[in-house]
Amino acid sequence: MHCPFCSATDTKVIDSRLVADGHQVRRRRECTECHERFTTFEGAELVMPRVIKRDGSRQPFDEEKLRGGMLRAVEKRPVSMDEIEQAITKIKSTLRATGEREIDSEMIGNLMMEQLMSLDKVAYIRFASVYRAFEDVSQFGEAIAKLQK
Repeated sequence: MHCPFCSATDTKVIDSRLVADGHQVRRRRECTECHERFTTFEGAELVMPRVIKRDGSRQPFDEEKLRGGMLRAVEKRPVSMDEIEQAITKIKSTLRATGEREIDSEMIGNLMMEQLMSLDKVAYIRFASVYRAFEDVSQFGEAIAKLQK
């Protein structure tokens, strides 16, 4: 690790601690040349599969799109940011666990609907109505009936 102050190549670790629920390591370092101290964070780099869209195009997985869709679905609903982040983490873990290099966008949508169903029924209906492109009231009724079972 290069010193950000003098660019020396030799630094030593003074202290290491787990942060972010054990998903990152915070290290206090000291430069052996200028003796300045600085902090670094280390975390695992996990590769997410590429997404195959409905039109056949492929693009990298975008966590922000997932978060944005979930936030729109739960807007003005009694769902905490903590619950949303946990749902996103579950979806990402499930996607990584498939071991596939590419996954259909439909799988992401279905996983998102599962998470929304457990978080908030209204948010689930909101998302499903857009995702499944409901065209009339009967489709809403069918989705609500499915929830009541």
